[in-house]
Amino acid sequence: MFYWFLKTIVIGPIIKLLFRPWVEGEENIPEEGAAIFASNHLSFSDSIFLPLVVSRRVTFLAKSDYFTGRGIKGRLTAAFFKGVGQLPVDRSGGKASNAALTSGLKVLRRGDLLGIYPEGTRSPDGRLYRGRTGVARMALEGKVTVIPVAMIGTDKAQPTGKVIPRIMRVGVRVGKPLDFSRYEGMEDDRFVLRSITDEIMYELMLLSGQEYVDMYATSMKDRLVSAARAKARELQEAAKPGSAAPELEEALDAAEGKARSARATESGGAASASDDDGADDDGDAPVVAAS
Repeated sequence: MFYWFLKTIVIGPIIKLLFRPWVEGEENIPEEGAAIFASNHLSFSDSIFLPLVVSRRVTFLAKSDYFTGRGIKGRLTAAFFKGVGQLPVDRSGGKASNAALTSGLKVLRRGDLLGIYPEGTRSPDGRLYRGRTGVARMALEGKVTVIPVAMIGTDKAQPTGKVIPRIMRVGVRVGKPLDFSRYEGMEDDRFVLRSITDEIMYELMLLSGQEYVDMYATSMKDRLVSAARAKARELQEAAKPGSAAPELEEALDAAEGKARSARATESGGAASASDDDGADDDGDAPVVAAS
């Protein structure tokens, strides 16, 4: 009930008025029956814009952090996600992954639409990353089609870390349903799961126009964090008394080298001028060469 209240009365009308979301491929959304929406993930607001343009209810698997926050903001976030029927998912793997699978299958077996982000997290740089195979397993065990969905421009409207979004048009591009019934009974074959997932990601790449990166988004985020920490340590070292950044040290060394070279040249020139002043080593009169 709260889902429809927010969508049709509170949030939905305001968002439609401000952002004027456009939709392509709306005919590919099933009017009834279960299906999985497999979407790229550019922004926190993806989970708002996609359900807004779909007439049916869409339940997303949301990371458990949204349900366990502290303080006023944390409690409001948790209340919002619970109110709209989102399901918490522990992304630590192992038994937690099985729990997420079970939760997703319950939605599908009710005949509802389930939203999944195969990348597992938001893209750190706007590119499309390797998909996790959980979406393939759910499709096979739930015996449902997978509908690829590309969110367009949501990362520009609300970049990661930005609370207040920028008012601009965003889009949703819905692809044709993908049927994987030919793999029925093979949900435990990891090669089959990888093949299905890669096919889904390929369709998302075509729909979104994003550059594809064959590595997990979480791995890229770890790399970026490590690089940022290394840079921070470098700056901290450079800020210490008597220290300088490597680039500055190299420049200072080069400048000092040039100064030494110039002094040596000047000394050499002065010595040459002294030797050519017409006097010999004993201070006698100059030797004049015969013409």
